[in-house]
Amino acid sequence: MAAKRDYYNILGLSRDATDVEIKSRYRKLALKYHPDRNPGEKTAEEKFKEAAEAYEVLRDPQKRSIYDQYGHQGLEGTGFSGFSGFDDIFSSFGDIFEDFFGFSTDGRSQSRTQQGSDLRYDMTLSFMEAAFGTETEIDVEKTEECPTCLGSACEPGTAPEPCRYCNGTGQVSRSQGFFMVRTTCPTCRGVGQTIANPCLKCRGSGKVMVRKKVSVKIPAGVDIGSRLRLTGEGEAGVNGGPPGDLYVFVQIEPHEFFKRDNTNVICQIPISFIQAALGDTIKVPTLNGKKTFEIPKGTQPGDLFRFRGEGIPSLRNGRRGDQVMQVLIKTPTNLSKKQQALLKEFAKLESGKLSNKLKNILKPGTPDNAK
Repeated sequence: MAAKRDYYNILGLSRDATDVEIKSRYRKLALKYHPDRNPGEKTAEEKFKEAAEAYEVLRDPQKRSIYDQYGHQGLEGTGFSGFSGFDDIFSSFGDIFEDFFGFSTDGRSQSRTQQGSDLRYDMTLSFMEAAFGTETEIDVEKTEECPTCLGSACEPGTAPEPCRYCNGTGQVSRSQGFFMVRTTCPTCRGVGQTIANPCLKCRGSGKVMVRKKVSVKIPAGVDIGSRLRLTGEGEAGVNGGPPGDLYVFVQIEPHEFFKRDNTNVICQIPISFIQAALGDTIKVPTLNGKKTFEIPKGTQPGDLFRFRGEGIPSLRNGRRGDQVMQVLIKTPTNLSKKQQALLKEFAKLESGKLSNKLKNILKPGTPDNAK
């Protein structure tokens, strides 16, 4: 009997190889020497078995530790002597071969419950609806469980039958030399069942298309791009799985007066230069209606003022931001002769003040004029 090769050499790995490296290397060798790719080649079959045996030992921490210390003889004391055949290999590595080759090796049906697909709905809100929240209904077209067959896809009073082609396993087997390969049943598509009397309502799909009104509660403070999740309002699940979710994406119409900066609202307040100079009391629009604003004397263009707590509620804590007001001073046009005369008189007074100020600045001996 030929001596067994070193397991690390078989996989082409060093003795400090990680579990990930061991699995990756075995996958490459299993694909390379798979009998389906090498029909009738005895050498490939032996290398396939050899790689499987090496992987079985090195993937198991306990077996690997014994092998590292005592070699093949140490493993014989544990009762491990390799694989008896290909069926033995597949029964041990059913999970990994399903990942490698896309089919299971344990003979079980591949029918699984699956959550339904998610849906998307784009909703446009007014500026005020986004600021204070609202509740509305939307029309959604989606699939739901068939009310006649309750998702079974069968006519009432009937039930699915085991697939005769695969005997209800969802898979069919074929031999390739000494190698037995199981693939998805072409008749039942891996479900393991067939429907002799499909539901007339849903035509055997277990689902029906419906148009449904869904209530959506928009919280105060949503912004452009906000996403709301409505659990269970998506497409119907598969094989009794739960429905998916509905995601509502928010867009917001611009406002004619307000602009938004996070939780603050920004607006521009036009006033006359008389109001700016002398001060005044005016009414300013806010999100909650008009509010009194005291214009200070000597207000300059671009000055900013705030109404605390008159902004948009925060989605996190509900605390409202501020309303920030920027002053715009309007220059009068179409002045009457009397208004022009008064302004000219005012200009003379201002000119005199400016001239005196300049004289003081330019007076000899002042710091600005000293060298």
